[in-house]
Amino acid sequence: MNSKIAVVTGSSSGIGLRTTVEMAKAGYYVVATMRDLARRTHLDEALPAELKSKVEVRRLDVTDFDAIPSVVNAIVHDHGRIDVLVNNAGFVVGGFAEDVKLEELRKQLDTNFFGHVAMTKAVLPVMRAQRSGHIIMISSILGVMGQPVISSYCASKFALEGWTEAARIEMAPLGVKLVLVEPGAFKTDIWDRNVVISQGALSPDSPNKERSRRFTDGVKKTTMGDAWEVARLIARIAQDSNPKLRYRIGRDAAIGYWMRRILPWNTWEKMIAKRSSIH
Repeated sequence: MNSKIAVVTGSSSGIGLRTTVEMAKAGYYVVATMRDLARRTHLDEALPAELKSKVEVRRLDVTDFDAIPSVVNAIVHDHGRIDVLVNNAGFVVGGFAEDVKLEELRKQLDTNFFGHVAMTKAVLPVMRAQRSGHIIMISSILGVMGQPVISSYCASKFALEGWTEAARIEMAPLGVKLVLVEPGAFKTDIWDRNVVISQGALSPDSPNKERSRRFTDGVKKTTMGDAWEVARLIARIAQDSNPKLRYRIGRDAAIGYWMRRILPWNTWEKMIAKRSSIH
């Protein structure tokens, strides 16, 4: 097989599904992984007929840390190499920090942070042997600026940002390029189907019940971008022999990032509290 091999996690919906399609369009042979193979129908429907032979689907749960090496080894055995890993699998735990239980926070970090780390560590031996490879982490603008009511999600992305920044420096001499993609608000399942509301936040006894309702009403009015834009950016990064560390995408991400840097903290804090209706 002459095509380069790309592995995409969380490819049953959202950015992962779209990235699978765009990577196949770019000429890659894509191993699309997902936790629940019953949900592959969305991907099958999104793939044009001429691209179906360029994609295969395998089951992978990024929180099953013991199983990850065997899945990666099977891909290497069947295809001989892995040129690109897109670490995309993720979800959101919603709820005020006061209400989120520690076990819920751990599950958030297991998927959004440790799952990415485990996948990266699993592909490193083959990429080291190849002296080449791209590892693209799907982070978020919320990995560099915290937002209320999704502190758990922010924590997972902040951790991913720091780990990737350090690991990129370590791995550059090996020919392996680590990249962070930081989308703003884009329309995907992560903001509806893949949101898990903390049990504490759902409790009638939560002191934040009314604030949570106001926040949720505000989120519903948020204008979100087209997630295909993110997928196309990822495909371009995969083909760049010298990619940058960070790629921000989305008007809200660009504006938010620069306002956070320029405004005094007290001004920023009050503005976010008012905008999110939690004041």
